[in-house]
This record gives sequence, structure tokens and C-alpha cells, in this order.
Amino acid sequence: MSNTMYIARSLDESLFEKAESGGAISSILKCALKTKQIVGVVTVRTKTKGDRFSGIPVLITNPDDLNDTAGSLHCSVPNVVRFLKEYLDGGFSKKLAVVGKPCDIRAIIELQKRYQTEIDDNILVGVNCTGTISPATARKMYSKEFKVDPNDVTREDIDDGKLTITLKNGKSITKDLLNLEKKGLGRRSNCQRCEINIPTFADMACGKWGTESEEKPGTFVEVYSAKGRSLVEEAISNGYIEINKPTKESIAIRQEKDRIETEHAFSRRAIDFDPIMAMSYQNRLAYWVKEFEKCIKCYGCRDACPICYCETCLLEANRDFLEAGVIPPNALFPLTRLAHVADSCVNCGQCQDACPMELPLSLLFSLQNARLSEVFDYISGTDIEQGPPLNTAMVEEMQIDDVFLDVSTLMKKIKK
Repeated sequence: MSNTMYIARSLDESLFEKAESGGAISSILKCALKTKQIVGVVTVRTKTKGDRFSGIPVLITNPDDLNDTAGSLHCSVPNVVRFLKEYLDGGFSKKLAVVGKPCDIRAIIELQKRYQTEIDDNILVGVNCTGTISPATARKMYSKEFKVDPNDVTREDIDDGKLTITLKNGKSITKDLLNLEKKGLGRRSNCQRCEINIPTFADMACGKWGTESEEKPGTFVEVYSAKGRSLVEEAISNGYIEINKPTKESIAIRQEKDRIETEHAFSRRAIDFDPIMAMSYQNRLAYWVKEFEKCIKCYGCRDACPICYCETCLLEANRDFLEAGVIPPNALFPLTRLAHVADSCVNCGQCQDACPMELPLSLLFSLQNARLSEVFDYISGTDIEQGPPLNTAMVEEMQIDDVFLDVSTLMKKIKK
């Protein structure tokens, strides 16, 4: 189907006022729950009311509870995908709407390729994103740079290279994001490197880009599937949202903002990747081995990774080569994980967030993923039809006569 674009806003006055961009997402999902299009919504809300640093993934089944999820939480990094996979059985037989950032949606699609999630009956609602800030960093930044009590912050906004916060008294303060990031503050490093801002691979993508000229706040909604279109049309016909068509200028602004942010991401990737790739092989190996020596085998990275899915993990402590209570030999632990999931890494940064030793895991995985993407022409989590390159053999590969194993002959025997 051809893509459909709307600028939408909630007709629920309370939601319209609470959300930064007109409350369209919450109203669309509220309609979907009430009309039984879905049975639940996987989204994010604060664990403690008013604490913007405590965002957690939740399953909402009562439409009225969606009011508590309106608005963005830029300073929380909830693991939506792990929640879906581990606690909701991957969404199988659930008929859910899952709200997520581009990296969340990509991870769900990668899991689908491994039969760990079910997206045919579920709806992926993507939210535009240019980065998140770790809670600890945000508290430090607000106190040190903004000179405010972090608990007084009621809203954050990242746009045009600026970070703007709003306080309880209504006052707004804006700082240059690049300057903050030069000081080690601002967005998480993986977010600074992320080149995907609009989740065009979801059933629908929602964001504020392209609504700047609107008289009232609104959400730019682009629909990519029949499921997404059904959600929007039901919300319109049942009086949950109002819409208008975006102008050519609005569409152009959205495209230009996406282009600029993508360029910034590639520039940051060069800053992070180039020094490592400029090293000799021996120096690069020494660099990573030194980092890996810090590993304490806490399993935090594995347990946080949305792509890790093996029911019996090769790295569990009861394995002969990895004894319980013993530090992993050399680089075994992180390199084994790298070999398992590097081709499908979506640069979510959850592994690095979870690491108590502050290993640059996100840098390693995103660097390796970038190199694999170039070799295999594969961008993880963006095409459900394209299998992970390290898990999928192409026809050309099957026709190669290996030195140790004639793969093509073997495949012929299997087919017989």
C-alpha cells in the first residue's frame, strides 16, 4: 500500500494538554482498545508518579490508563523489547500494539526472524527518536549545567541540536546539545551514532517533525501498512482524533530534519570508529583485550540484549569451559556474544547501560555491525523478508565448493 500521511491531534482535551504533540498516539491506542482492535498496549510510563527518570515498560489493557503514558520520557531507557519477549511471550496470540523507538521496533523485527516474537497479529507503533539520556547523566547534567533541581523538570525536548527542559514553574531553559556532549553529558553514545530517526519499517511512525507551522500542537503520522491505517481510520471515525493533511512544506521540513540528524550521526560514527580502525591489527586487538579484562561475567549485557534468545546459553556457568565463579578466560565472554548477535545489533545500547564495568560494548557491537552491513548490504531490523546474514545462506554461498566440505553436494543430498 502507498504511504499515507496525517497531522493528527487528540479530541480529548486532557490528553491534548498533557502530551507534547497533541496526544494523537494515546488517543489512537485508546480507541483501538475500546473497539477491541487490540487487547493491550505495550508502552512506557513512570514507575513513580512525577519521576521522569523511572520509565518502565508496561502492558496497558484499560483504555483510561493510557492517560498516564502520554508524553515522552527522554531520560529513561526502558527495555521494551526484553519485556515483550520475556514477560509477554513475544506477543504470541496476544494482539498487542507495541509502542517503541526505532531501535525497539528493529529489535522486534529481528526477533521475529528468529521466531521469538509474533508481529503478524500485533501492531508496531514507531515513535521518531533522535536519542535518549541515561537517568544518572540527566540528573548530573540538570544539576551541573542547567543549575536546577532534577526533580523540578516536567518535560524535555530535543530538536535542532538543542536540549530544552521545562520546569514546574513553567520556565524553560535551552542548552546546546553538542556542547553538553563534548563534556560527556547529553545523549547516550549509541544514540549519538544512530542514523535511523523515523521508523519507516513499523506499521506507523509518529513524531513532531513537520508540525512546526501548525497553529496547535500535532503529531505527524505516516502509515506504512493496512494495520496502521485501520488504527488511524477507526480513531477518526469514532471521534478520538482530528486530522489534516500535511502541506508540501511540512513534508519537506520533516525530510530535511531527518537528513540533518542522519548526517550528524554519521559524523559521530566517524569520530568513534575511525581512531579504532586506524590502529594496526595488533594494537586494535590489544585495545579490546584490555577492555575485556575488566569483564566480571555478571551476564548483565546478555540479559539486557533484546536480540539474545538462546534458551540454553553457551556461556552459562555450568559449561565445562566456563566454570561458575571464574572470570572468563581472555575475551571469551564478549567475543562469543559478538559472534552470536553482531549482525543483528540494532544499536539500542542496553548492553552498555547494564555493564557495571563500563565496557564500551555498544561501540564494539555497532562498529562490527556497521562493517557487516557494508559487506552483506544488510541493515538489521528494517526488512522482515531479509534474513540475518550470519544465520542465512544465500544461493550463491550454497554453490561454493568449500575446501573442507562440499556444501552444494550436501544440500543436494538433504533435498533428496
